[in-house]
Amino acid sequence: MIYLMLLILIITIGLFVWGKFTPDIVALISMLSLFLTGILDATETLSGFSNPTVIMIAALFIIGEGIAQTGWTAMAGKKFVEWAGKSIPKLLVIVTLGAGILSGFVSNTGTVATLMPLTISSAWSIGTLPSKMLMPVAFGSNTGGLLTLTGTPPNIIASNALLEAGFEGFSFFEFSLIGLPLLIVALIYFRYIGYKLLPKNKTNNKPVNIESTLHNWIQAYQVDNGYYRLRVRSISPLLKTKIEDWQFEKEYNVSIIRIKRRHPNLLKKIPAFIEFPNPSTEFLYHDIITVQGETEAINKMMITFRLGLLPLEPITDELKNNLINQEVGMTEVIVNPNSMLVGRKYNLVDYFKRYEIQLIAASRNNKVIDEKEITVKAGDTFLIRGTWEHIDDLKKQHENLIIIGSPEGMAKNVESLSYKSYIALGALIMMIIFMVFNIVPGSIAALLSAGAILLTGCVPISKAYKGISWTSVVMIAAMIPMGIALQKTGTAQIIANTLVNYLGSIHPIVLLGGVFLLTTTFSQVINNSATAVLMAPIAILAANSLSLSPAPFMIVVAISASTAFLTPIGTTTNAMVMTAGGYKFMDYLKVGAPLMFIFFALTLVLVPLIWPF
Repeated sequence: MIYLMLLILIITIGLFVWGKFTPDIVALISMLSLFLTGILDATETLSGFSNPTVIMIAALFIIGEGIAQTGWTAMAGKKFVEWAGKSIPKLLVIVTLGAGILSGFVSNTGTVATLMPLTISSAWSIGTLPSKMLMPVAFGSNTGGLLTLTGTPPNIIASNALLEAGFEGFSFFEFSLIGLPLLIVALIYFRYIGYKLLPKNKTNNKPVNIESTLHNWIQAYQVDNGYYRLRVRSISPLLKTKIEDWQFEKEYNVSIIRIKRRHPNLLKKIPAFIEFPNPSTEFLYHDIITVQGETEAINKMMITFRLGLLPLEPITDELKNNLINQEVGMTEVIVNPNSMLVGRKYNLVDYFKRYEIQLIAASRNNKVIDEKEITVKAGDTFLIRGTWEHIDDLKKQHENLIIIGSPEGMAKNVESLSYKSYIALGALIMMIIFMVFNIVPGSIAALLSAGAILLTGCVPISKAYKGISWTSVVMIAAMIPMGIALQKTGTAQIIANTLVNYLGSIHPIVLLGGVFLLTTTFSQVINNSATAVLMAPIAILAANSLSLSPAPFMIVVAISASTAFLTPIGTTTNAMVMTAGGYKFMDYLKVGAPLMFIFFALTLVLVPLIWPF
């Protein structure tokens, strides 16, 4: 049975290295093999899918999506770039430190996904190449995951393994005792050594950010020619009347795009903003009305209704700050030749209103269309504004309308905050408090936080499920039975005994080093969560056989599982930056090997001091 177990283990590792199948498929094949060979029964085989670790990790993805969708990660990323100014070394330290801090609370993958476009953009803007910045971001996020219990799945796996073995788990910030020194060392390494080792790869990935996209739209559609903000004065006849009372579009050819309430009141159900005013919307004192129309018509409207004209910011900032947020955005639509719209006459404003979308401008052959009613032709383009959800619905219902860019991706790059931003942050803080003071188990704390984010609408449920990396969740759930099988067949005991016999007899620190090297070797070629699941029972058995505390060994498992610096396949974050940075396999080995050995030496010095044997 042991030989069969070893064969399945070797084949599993081989499939992970081969990369022909995704990690979740490999894990499922391994899990089913353990059942079909009789090593595990059905209950043991499926036990991973009810494991608190798996549930907690899925909830953390939802929390991370909530933080991203409500603007916190985009705002933090932008601040990092602003602080750097034109200094390349300063930018390098900031993005690495930023990735480390963010990944302590948000998933490593989410951190890199958020910072990567900002890092690429800032690298080009200050005169360096993305390849000089992206690998530090990936390695910084891997290291920063060691700052908190929920920073990376191996931490959770190591802590839960201790609990299941009858020992005390790790507290929420306990990992920072070793994670913070390692992050500081990583910063120093990249500032003075790693930067010199990083390649100078020229890539064609100068990003299109929101500002440049808006600038292009302003030029193409001449949006700045008819965009105004008006204030409702106390003497205005608009007060206490409704939009439908005045026929603005018919009488003045003016569209009301948005209303900002100067005196919102939750008790009276007066919102701060009305993003899409409808005919029954009532005007209130001091309302700021965003309108679109000809200058002459706006002047007539101002005189007739005694409205004040408010100064505009530079038009790009005006559009970004007042027309785009985490819920509402703008995008460009192109009519495909096969579209049902081609050849038909429409009032474009009324047509898009059916989908609760505003038409901002239209263009044909690079010329602005001023008419409201036109016969649609193939190639016509429309600049529209609506909620990201309604834009997505339009895309689904009209497969021959081409949505330019990624509205959902743009939403995550809007750094303005709303009340939902503070709800999402509050949910994250609530989870941390629950974990720090052991009010409820970690998995329950994560579920409560994720539930608060979903119930308050910080993230729509459909997007929340999309935000979960199901590959990671299924892979971890399917690999947990491997740990059970290693113990059940005695294979883990044999590996532990081998480590103890050859290394433990010398000194506990030598055994600790052996656990580190074995774990980090696995982590270079298979997922770090799978590595932690494999090594956790082995490390505990090795410690128990020498009557040592398993805590330092589990800390080392968590650390070394996060040191996949030598290959692009060790972690998702490494793979994410590979193409964007133009990296080759040897680039990871060249830059990552010195850092890994520095971590190895520092771990062997600090861990026994912090967590005695």
